[in-house]
Amino acid sequence: MAVKKKRSTSKKKKSAKKGKAVPTNPALYARVKAEAKRKFDVYPSAYANGWLVRTYKKRGGGYRTA
Repeated sequence: MAVKKKRSTSKKKKSAKKGKAVPTNPALYARVKAEAKRKFDVYPSAYANGWLVRTYKKRGGGYRTA
């Protein structure tokens, strides 16, 4: 019978935590989000969120990591 060796847990991978993207202009983001909810039948969806990000950036919005 073969004996399995346990892997040591002392060598853990270091994972870099990514911050959440936060809109720099919350009022503009809220307006564009409301438009997306009216425009798309299904919200949230990949298409609606993609449109929201493109439109928000086109109108001068940006994101920063928190």
